[in-house]
Amino acid sequence: MRKLNIVMVAACPFPARRGTPTRILRLAEALGHRGHRVNVVTYHLGDPLGDVPFSVTRIADIPFYRRLQAGPNYRKLWVDWKLSSEIRAVLQQGPVDLIHAHHYEGFLAALIGCRGRSLPIVYDAHTMLESELPHYRLGMPAVVKRVLGRLLDNHIPQRAAHVMAVTDLIRTALIARGTILPERITTVPNGVEFAHFSTAALAAHREEGARRRVIFTGNLAPYQGIDLMLKAFAKVVRALGDVELHIVTGDNFQPYRPLALELGVNHLLRFSPDDFRSLPLHLAAADVALNPRGHCAGVPMKLLNYMASGRAVVSCAGSARHLDHGHSGWIVPDGDVDGLAGGILELLTNRELASRLGTTAEAVIRDTFSWDRSAQLAEQGYLAVVK
Repeated sequence: MRKLNIVMVAACPFPARRGTPTRILRLAEALGHRGHRVNVVTYHLGDPLGDVPFSVTRIADIPFYRRLQAGPNYRKLWVDWKLSSEIRAVLQQGPVDLIHAHHYEGFLAALIGCRGRSLPIVYDAHTMLESELPHYRLGMPAVVKRVLGRLLDNHIPQRAAHVMAVTDLIRTALIARGTILPERITTVPNGVEFAHFSTAALAAHREEGARRRVIFTGNLAPYQGIDLMLKAFAKVVRALGDVELHIVTGDNFQPYRPLALELGVNHLLRFSPDDFRSLPLHLAAADVALNPRGHCAGVPMKLLNYMASGRAVVSCAGSARHLDHGHSGWIVPDGDVDGLAGGILELLTNRELASRLGTTAEAVIRDTFSWDRSAQLAEQGYLAVVK
């Protein structure tokens, strides 16, 4: 296809080590390598960027907003309004073929920013908001947040020229609701950096005589199931004793500290910053990787990273996409403390099973996912709206 001028909207800190910013970063990279001109319009916040094949335009610094955590909040409305103004300024600087807006905040900012222009906006649906919004503290009842999420899920796709869904589950759900026709939505899954997560050369970093280790990586937002994980870990500690939980995150653990103290496991928690360069080393030193998140219409990036690293994974069923119980992972019902603890115990005490699950998971992910393939699928969506 012809090379396009793409404005990609990231209504979040960019880059940052969590799912949404990572998807934006890797898609922008892959599209840039394929010859497209990509300009990511984003917040004033983000980790350092190296040499990348795309440009970045940031809003002016907002001193009172330094929030890096995932999720909505009311001050973010002002930041997104500034983002929409920046999008308008970018569109005045030269020809643009389309806007690729990620998540609902990015789409709404793009919609306002290109008001009065007949420019196609592609909406990248990372999740179903009906299931995700209730997990955030917004000062309203869960039922209201659920209704608001459903309204956004129903109406945003209708306003988009085309929709890209992270999973077939999201695509199927949106089509089933009658909010979008099948030909107007494309599944564009996340990819994985396989070489970065290869653990074959990292096994030597495992300390002799160290405690058995389970690991969790990523943000600590309520929907991640951190409370569930701590309760299950406490049961594992009572059964085994010589085990620790390694939490790799950029978020503050303090909201969960009282529960960890109450459960008597605070002294067995280890923390590391979520530096992407060192993540393979942390995963290589772990026996079991945990994904305690319940229902998730998308795919947690941590799950793909775990699989690419060859770790044995214990996951709640609602976010266990690409795992097959007993074959490439260990799956337990959502919210099941005993089930999660039992899965951890099973894999910590059965090394042969854990090794087999990890090896199979790595093979599954290697055969299925690459960011270049994701970029090719994104191009198919672009073709639907670009003449």
